[in-house]
Amino acid sequence: MGGKYKLIDLFCGAGGLSLGFRTSFGQDFETVWANDSNPYAAGTYNENFGNHCIVGDIVEVLKNPSTKIPCADIVIGGPPCQGFSLLNKKRNGDKRRTLWRPFMDVVERSGADIFVMENVPQLLNSDELSEIEERASALGFYPLAKAKLCAADYGVPQIRHRAFIIGCRFADPREVFPPLKTHYNAAAISVDKLTIQNGYCENAKPWKTVREAIGDLPDPVGTEVRQGVLPPLDLHFGRTPTPISLKRYMAIPEEGMNRFDLQRAVPELTPECWKNKKSGGTDLFGRLWWDKPSVTIRTEFFKPEKGRYLHPEKHRPITHREAARIQSFPDSFRFSGSKIEIAKQIGNAVPPLLASHVADCVKILLKK
Repeated sequence: MGGKYKLIDLFCGAGGLSLGFRTSFGQDFETVWANDSNPYAAGTYNENFGNHCIVGDIVEVLKNPSTKIPCADIVIGGPPCQGFSLLNKKRNGDKRRTLWRPFMDVVERSGADIFVMENVPQLLNSDELSEIEERASALGFYPLAKAKLCAADYGVPQIRHRAFIIGCRFADPREVFPPLKTHYNAAAISVDKLTIQNGYCENAKPWKTVREAIGDLPDPVGTEVRQGVLPPLDLHFGRTPTPISLKRYMAIPEEGMNRFDLQRAVPELTPECWKNKKSGGTDLFGRLWWDKPSVTIRTEFFKPEKGRYLHPEKHRPITHREAARIQSFPDSFRFSGSKIEIAKQIGNAVPPLLASHVADCVKILLKK
């Protein structure tokens, strides 16, 4: 393959996967087509990767006779995962479980020799996986490589598990995937276990922490995206908590505390629904730890009642910039849209640093 490797990104969101590939491939990388149904995410993608993202439902886009899928070497993407998520109580029969089909249609129409599909770990134990494997085999792909990866094992300051599936037409992807882990949980793994046989690269380092990601940031200013302010402070804004919310924050001042500590300390400030829920949800209204990775960053990280999103010591939830850094987005990455839409883009993204390690495996394949 000569020149730049041409890439298509489906369900691209803000472009976390593409950013990982650009980081890995450098000047040898070129996006030629992308798609997302959210116009704000598409705007962010186009601002960072060129004007390639088409807005619309991928099924309808592919039905349109005017749609021309360009030739590509690689197709990447994460079909919406809510259909497989354990958080979705009605996931059986959810049409989002079948969006791998248009993904594979684009693989076929583009002539790509490699594809990378990302999703929640539940995909690896689903009936859909067998169907994906059958379709890939019919298109001439080797047996697929697949694995559940933890972002913290690859330098992302966040414990976030995702499934990746790699297909290749000209080599067995299982020979190069999954990538060796670059970081380890020092609290659970002894140094003598950090061997290639155990899946670690040489000179693996301890997991990155919240402190390393956000410890240098000053107090946030304002409650809106700060136009005309340079990164990282443009997205480093807060919220205006209600008096009762502020009292709740102050009642659990130590890192790691959560709703159960709130109930013990000030039961009169604890919502009745939490009092009645005796188990589960230990991350709700929780503080992050300074010297551990974050929990998974989701789309409503600015709402402490949704998870462990309180700053380790300040009486506030984390900011958009802090969430972006925990997701491993560089400060130079440009987000567009309202603060709500930017939060969705941050929370839905594949951590770019994790994506870059997956891209490294693809690069090794291409060298074959």
